[in-house]
Amino acid sequence: MTAEPVTRHERKERTRRALLDAALELLADRGYASLSLREVTKRAGIVPTAFYRHFASMDELGVALVEESMRTLRSMLRAARSDPRSATDVIRASVATLYEHVRANENHFRFVTRERYGGTGAVQQSIAVELKLFSSELAVDLARFEFLREWSTEDLHMMAGLIVTAMLATVVELLEARPRDAETDERIVRAAEKRLRLITVGVPGWRSGA
Repeated sequence: MTAEPVTRHERKERTRRALLDAALELLADRGYASLSLREVTKRAGIVPTAFYRHFASMDELGVALVEESMRTLRSMLRAARSDPRSATDVIRASVATLYEHVRANENHFRFVTRERYGGTGAVQQSIAVELKLFSSELAVDLARFEFLREWSTEDLHMMAGLIVTAMLATVVELLEARPRDAETDERIVRAAEKRLRLITVGVPGWRSGA
């Protein structure tokens, strides 16, 4: 059976993917600022000049890595919240989704958590933008719960920010887990669910705008 010919678009996408994967591999234990274009293209198996057919600069490559990491996670968590039966169900589904995505994409999240505080320029700014979008989408979803419909926009965003911060703490714990085994992961997941329940437990008594 004759293989289907590879189109120009497919070749371009494969090379772009190779550049992103090469950058992630090189970033396993170092900051983005130390990464050079020549290192990335060498690892990807292309000549340096070919890099510019896919990205205008190393900053653009870094931003693409951030967007790839965060937008997929935002989409998955949005799906986990789409049909809530109770706050507990939403928490459990969201933590499970976060856990699965982090474990499947550890290099992405190692990069994002490191660059969030230690990075500079366009990459760090992109992370801040993505986290703000993450929080804003969550605030919109929170407003759909009957017991939160009277809350002010400011308070909804504040609660969403607390939840996002708690989730980021869980990401770091998963990446730094020792030993790396099922028991440790289970403990981290239970702690993550408990943190989110603690955030929501005060909701019934909170007077928005007070």
